Amino acid sequence: MVGADDSHGADPATYDRYRELKRFDESKSGVKGLADSGIASLPRFFLRPPEDIAADRHCSGPAAPTRLEIPVIDLGSLAAGGRPAAVARVLEAGREVGFFQVVNHGIPESVLEGVLAAARAFHELPAEVKVGYYSREMGRKVKFTSNFDLYESKHANWRDTLFCVMGPEPLDPLELPLVCRDMMMEYSRQVKALGTTLFELLSEALGLKPDHLLKMDCTKGHALLGHYYPACPEPDLTMGTTKHSDPDFLTILLQDQIGGLQIYYRDQWVDVPPVAGALVVNIGDLLQLMSNDIFKSVWHRVLANHVGPRLSMACFFTLHLYPTTRMYGPIKEILSEDRPALYRETSLREFVTYYDSKGLDGTSALTHFRLVK
Repeated sequence: MVGADDSHGADPATYDRYRELKRFDESKSGVKGLADSGIASLPRFFLRPPEDIAADRHCSGPAAPTRLEIPVIDLGSLAAGGRPAAVARVLEAGREVGFFQVVNHGIPESVLEGVLAAARAFHELPAEVKVGYYSREMGRKVKFTSNFDLYESKHANWRDTLFCVMGPEPLDPLELPLVCRDMMMEYSRQVKALGTTLFELLSEALGLKPDHLLKMDCTKGHALLGHYYPACPEPDLTMGTTKHSDPDFLTILLQDQIGGLQIYYRDQWVDVPPVAGALVVNIGDLLQLMSNDIFKSVWHRVLANHVGPRLSMACFFTLHLYPTTRMYGPIKEILSEDRPALYRETSLREFVTYYDSKGLDGTSALTHFRLVK
């Protein structure tokens, strides 16, 4: 276990970062293990570089704060003639902000509360029980890990994750920990249905038939990521999740009431406040690529907090490492002389492999695939 003696008071001349990362990783107890050990200061490898903190002050400084109301779209209106208005709002939100929240989405509050409670129950299992799920194996369908980019990142994040690939090949429920099995399976079923509705609206927002993105396998696979952010002893010195965009088609996020999620909008970090019963939807990198920059996959992050634990459940719509031969590039039906393709085609495996290799380094993976840089 990495303990308090490994804090940022260590002698820089004798500090061996890789050794400390390895010791943390091999403890297989994650950030929660550190929090449970009672540390008062963060191990050095969690500390944000001074230049990152300075840049943050610039983005959150004394200038007049950017006023942004994250769009809230009522899906309950779809069956009552409100579809054209909903499509227009999805287009505006996807183009201008890249984020929106949906209400009356059809997933009962009991399921939302239940899946967060299930994720918490897993993360708060005894360490000796969780250790069997700890892994960095890329192809493993169900795994518990802390910082997928631990060895690539400039600094570690104060976050543990239960990662579950739910499709395209149906996950055997017995692979899931018993403590969260039933709720994860139920939430998976319901959030996939919601994803189908959202991709239909997004297709229409691009001027395409409702099933266009569905036929491109955008809902064929999805993964659930149950994030756990313990209370942090020095939240100003690290992050819950570093600035990043998502390497998928679309993300549906359920967050608890603690907050901390922010998006980067007009050179400012803007809060995405929790809305009771709502789900946060954000455009992924692959959908920005396919829409030829009509939709925006924006940077977002999660702040560390003295208060915790914070729980969230992210659903990534992607085929992940599934061996599909389909190539993804700008959708031909939306290209023209005035709007030529901005990206080259890529396979999902190539995109995800590149994204994972660079980690959350504050740059967009999309830059690597742009035709004009």
